[in-house]
Amino acid sequence: MSYINELTQLCDKLGCRITPDCSLSGYTTFKFGGPCSALISINSAESASQLIEFLNGSNIKYGVIGRGSNILVPDEGFDGVVLLFGGSFAAIEHSGNTLKCEAGALLSAVCVHAQQNSLTGMENLFGIPGTVGGALYMNAGAYGSEMSDIVVSAEYLDRCGKPHTIGRDEMKLSYRHSVFSEMNAVITSVTFSLACGDSSEIKSAMNECMRKRSSRQPLDLPSAGSTFKRPKGSYASLLIEQCGLKGMTCGGAMVSEKHSGFIVNKGYATCSDVLELCGRVKQIVFDKTGYLLELEPVILK
Repeated sequence: MSYINELTQLCDKLGCRITPDCSLSGYTTFKFGGPCSALISINSAESASQLIEFLNGSNIKYGVIGRGSNILVPDEGFDGVVLLFGGSFAAIEHSGNTLKCEAGALLSAVCVHAQQNSLTGMENLFGIPGTVGGALYMNAGAYGSEMSDIVVSAEYLDRCGKPHTIGRDEMKLSYRHSVFSEMNAVITSVTFSLACGDSSEIKSAMNECMRKRSSRQPLDLPSAGSTFKRPKGSYASLLIEQCGLKGMTCGGAMVSEKHSGFIVNKGYATCSDVLELCGRVKQIVFDKTGYLLELEPVILK
């Protein structure tokens, strides 16, 4: 990894914090995973652009993590550089009914900002554990709402680090999919268009959303959120429960006894445990129902 010194100099110039040989277990909601060659905390779109240009030009593999809520990091780690889009890149600009958010802003923080400014449209997204960049990348949604309902545009970097702006109609937003995954693009900002509403009513709706999450989902244990995408014609959690797989374990990984759509970390799970359990669940569900489940979290590789 002879490039680390040169990369460190570039980070010093850009004002970005770099941590060589960094364990990623503390940067994902599943709480496991090996190290990366270096972790860099992004502080601006311009810094991200220059870093991607350098990494691409040097043929260095890189990945992007926000809150790490929909990602699996292998036990052996990631043989490359990870760009962290978090609190150093999380500004929210407010103009009328429009919010422009840097990609590292937590989706829940944006929901709170909207509520405090009497803007409605994000209530059902409150509690989704991710950043706005990650949420748009996978068109996250809950309780009948999706990012596609409120996003109007985004800014992103292409593989060479060049900036672009894209409108909603070009994003190919569908269930847990966007054009960004097709292009391996890095989202740097997301702009939402909301409507005027009553702040207290919006807060009540957000509280109800969190009440539903807390009562139905295993929020007390580490997970990556929903483990499988919804298959056409059914629900992953329903199929898993019908097959009697609640509580099934592999090492430290377990199909949640509270919500069968979640695989959780009992405290000592490895990525291998989770992937093996996912494989077993997929095979049993397919054998018994004919439905082929698809993993929702992205594997960093």
